[in-house]
Parts: sequence; structure tokens; C-alpha cells
Amino acid sequence: MRTGRKATSATPLFAAAAVSYAANCGLGAAVATRLIDSSGFRWVHHALYITTCVAVAAAAGTGLWRPRRRIRRAALALAPAAVPLAAIPFVGTHTPRHPLVALAAAPFIAVSLVLSVRSADRK
Repeated sequence: MRTGRKATSATPLFAAAAVSYAANCGLGAAVATRLIDSSGFRWVHHALYITTCVAVAAAAGTGLWRPRRRIRRAALALAPAAVPLAAIPFVGTHTPRHPLVALAAAPFIAVSLVLSVRSADRK
């Protein structure tokens, strides 16, 4: 029986995760190549990392909280991104491993965004 709630699209959650991740990678790359000196605002990179983790968790959780077939595939595609995101704080920041581990989440985030957009088109 329906409760009268209107079904909403979860695509904005997947888009928020992708935008936050892209902004964080962009800032990290700019700092690594010395285009930006973040010594005065290093916290921005950390805040973007936390925002990315929360957005990924929220987007992946939509497949569990409101398991609809059309968004479940996107949530399952995003779930493996949690592994590299969880490992980032432990790999060190001034080593080549840091950007490699961070970029390991990119395929999962990109595929989940595409799947969430595709599933939103279908009705």
C-alpha cells in the first residue's frame, strides 16, 4: 500500500558525490603541481574529502534505504568506491600512493553517476 509519498530521484545524490570528488581531486592536483599554495587553507581539502565520503555513503545508501531496481544498480556500482576512500588517510599524503588510491575511486563514481542518470530517464 502506498503511503502517499512522492517518489524522488536519487540522481542528485550521485551528482553531489561526483562533483565533490571532482573538486577534491582538482584541488589536490593543483596543490601537487604547485599551481595553488594551500598552506593557509589546507582544511578545504579535508572538508572536501569528508563531503565526498558523506555524499558517497548517502548515494550508495539509497539502494538500501529505498531499494528500487532503477537506482539499486547505481548504488551497487558506487559501493566499491568506499574502499579507496577509506584507505586514503592511511597511505600518507606525500607519497605517490595517495593520488593513486584516491583515483581508484574514480571509475566507480563515474559509472554510478551514469547509471543514476540513465535510470532517472526511464520511467
